[in-house]
Amino acid sequence: MFNEIPRTRPQTPLLDSIDDPAQLRALDERQLPELANQLREYLLYCVGQTGGHFGAGLGVVELTIALHYIYNTPEDRLVWDVGHQTYPHKILTGRREQMLTMRQKGGLSGFPKRAESPYDTFGVGHSSTSISAALGMALASSEERRVAAIIGDGAMTAGLAFEALNHAAHTGKNMLVVLNDNRMSISKNVGGLATYFAKILASKTYLSMREGSRRILSAIPKAWQLARRTEEHVKGMITPGTLFEELGFNYVGPLDGHNLHDLVHTLRNLRNQRGPQLLHVVTTKGKGFGPAEEDPVGYHALNKLEPEPKVQVAMPAEKKTPKYQDVFGCWLCDMAERDEKLIGITPAMCEGSGMVTFAERFPERFHDVAIAEQHAVTLAAGLACEGAKPVVAIYSTFLQRGYDQLVHDVAIQNLDVTFAIDRAGLVGEDGPTHAGSFDLTYMRCLPNVAIAAPSDENECRQLLYTAYRHKGPAAVRYPRGTGPGAEIRKEMTELPLGKGRLMRKGTGVAILNFGTLLAPAMAAAENLNATVADMRWVKPLDERLIDELAAEHQLLVTIEENTIAGGAGSAVMEYLNRVGTLIPMLQLGLPDRIIEHGKHKVLLAELGLDATGIERQIRQRLENQSPDYKIQNLL
Repeated sequence: MFNEIPRTRPQTPLLDSIDDPAQLRALDERQLPELANQLREYLLYCVGQTGGHFGAGLGVVELTIALHYIYNTPEDRLVWDVGHQTYPHKILTGRREQMLTMRQKGGLSGFPKRAESPYDTFGVGHSSTSISAALGMALASSEERRVAAIIGDGAMTAGLAFEALNHAAHTGKNMLVVLNDNRMSISKNVGGLATYFAKILASKTYLSMREGSRRILSAIPKAWQLARRTEEHVKGMITPGTLFEELGFNYVGPLDGHNLHDLVHTLRNLRNQRGPQLLHVVTTKGKGFGPAEEDPVGYHALNKLEPEPKVQVAMPAEKKTPKYQDVFGCWLCDMAERDEKLIGITPAMCEGSGMVTFAERFPERFHDVAIAEQHAVTLAAGLACEGAKPVVAIYSTFLQRGYDQLVHDVAIQNLDVTFAIDRAGLVGEDGPTHAGSFDLTYMRCLPNVAIAAPSDENECRQLLYTAYRHKGPAAVRYPRGTGPGAEIRKEMTELPLGKGRLMRKGTGVAILNFGTLLAPAMAAAENLNATVADMRWVKPLDERLIDELAAEHQLLVTIEENTIAGGAGSAVMEYLNRVGTLIPMLQLGLPDRIIEHGKHKVLLAELGLDATGIERQIRQRLENQSPDYKIQNLL
């Protein structure tokens, strides 16, 4: 058991001898527990150096070793779900010495990535995709190749996982689903009787008798069906696997996910079985690190350890700037005190969305629906039908899963649902799977939906209030982390729908800002003597303000932390085209490509969305502009 994160590289001679899983498979089975100990310590060290997810990874150290020990990877396919638990997998598959580049620009991704390694069979950042992907691989592969999907109990709550289970059973294809249950959702603690029966159900004797009985009894009308039902009822009395048996899987478990001997023995028996198999293993999130075992939610991820200063110097306390998620959480509680109709909904994003206090204070008005974004949106629609005021807190990238419901169940019916869209824009080290790059584009095309893009913390609070007061669907999108430190007014003021505000009056160039890039836009405008408008709303647009800016300037510049294609800048261009206004425009935002992981500020600078980049791009546009539109005294 470790209680501290190592600050210096630990001695891991056995782990250092493994550069690929073939070398792991050459080990004596009796060496595996020591390998697990070294792998766990090295994982703690690496995450302490880079930051990142580690609680889930600590929980699957033994399972990862056992899978690579039994399966002939990469020829056999291991498909991981979510990706939070794949750091041990990366260490064992030739990337041990690259782990200190994890989540840094140009370094390893924090998630499985096909371009990174042949052992990463499927790219993933969200959840519940593993069974579908693994089934597709199994259907496209020869009988000799084995495929296994590893999915957590949280990810198993999504409808996609059950759709895949149902289809896998229908195909009868050879594949294994490993349900990694960290005892936060599904089963009770593993007991001696359950473990004993798990071993029996996975034994070669039982499996061969089961297959032989099937062949014999299939020839007798209804005999096999009766035997099958009897087996299911017996299993149902001693295991939690009746549901999976009903879906058509041969269920084995629950098994202690930290007992390497049992894992290796069971996986060896299951690997060559025919048809869909499900192995249920019970693990401890944060296993082996005391603080994480005590607080698995708080230690889901870890910040990078800062070097210890040689001399302790007393520093004046800095004013703590709240994160946008905390601004939302505070507003939600204040609003709930005013309006008893408010209902808070989130798909497994309670902590990340700042809803912990709300859940504690208003438990009867809080619904965490687990990883079920589609259900979250339609649940809100149903609540709105009966006069409730639902607020759905969801990450931008995860709302994409509920897009059909956003269209059909909310927008078309014009229901009064408020969406608090967190993690809008780039998210830094978590990379493209978690970035909120597209929400303005995919929401803007929907009738009835109002979309606000606040520029600071106070604007976020006031626009949340305004969106909530709006009679119909409304969304407020805000980024990860802290803002510029604006003073947050306690009182809530309903702002005019579709009206922006003029922040700076200049000449020649008018910058139309949508969202939290206002500060760099203002800095660039100072050097350019440009006008700046904080537009506040992407839909409806402040058309009157756009008309005024177009009439008084020779170049309009739109700025957004969203893909340029179909975003807020496109909305401005569409309006100008509709009314027949001819004026040069420059759209600044995210380019039409996948933005890889890296520090948020570094990525913005590389994309030209910091103050220097904004000024540079405007000057370049002015230099290349038609002489008819040249702006004197600017270049």
